[in-house]
Amino acid sequence: MTRDAADSLRPEAAGPIGAPGADGLVVRPMDDGDAEQVLAVYQAGLDGGQAGFETTAPSWRDFTAGRLAHLCFVAVDPGSGAVAGWVAASPVSSRCVYAGVVEHSVYVHPGHRGRGVGRLLLGALVAACEEAGIWTIQSGVFPGNTPSLRLHEAFGFRVVGVRERIGRHRGVWRDVVLLERRSTTVGT
Repeated sequence: MTRDAADSLRPEAAGPIGAPGADGLVVRPMDDGDAEQVLAVYQAGLDGGQAGFETTAPSWRDFTAGRLAHLCFVAVDPGSGAVAGWVAASPVSSRCVYAGVVEHSVYVHPGHRGRGVGRLLLGALVAACEEAGIWTIQSGVFPGNTPSLRLHEAFGFRVVGVRERIGRHRGVWRDVVLLERRSTTVGT
């Protein structure tokens, strides 16, 4: 992403971020009014079997408990308010030396996959992280989730390694590809 493109995605006080993107969608900060739709998108991703170890989306309270509110966004249709996807980040540790390191998740509604929604959301997150002084964004992705791996690669994420048989998912041991994006401007 170019610096100009990242600048166009910078957060504005609770309003849309940047110009409309995929399918005319806009990215804006996530709020409590998005709870039902965000959790439905999350559940749809979990049901597909390639998005996470969980099998059931948590309650809204549990979902938001560990997340950094200023690094949680939704892509919405400005006319209907329908949520097409979301991205959210959490701190990796409470230790001060890791203050600039977050882990994120990005989920796209099945009806919007392949239309650039993930790109729109991840672009917003990267820009917001740069502005917030975050120097590392990390994520774990199942090896079979090729669209997610390609999306992350497009934003400068690199494979750090593969955590083999790190957890059981639906009774099967699964590997996780550990990805990270290091800022070229923050923490250098």
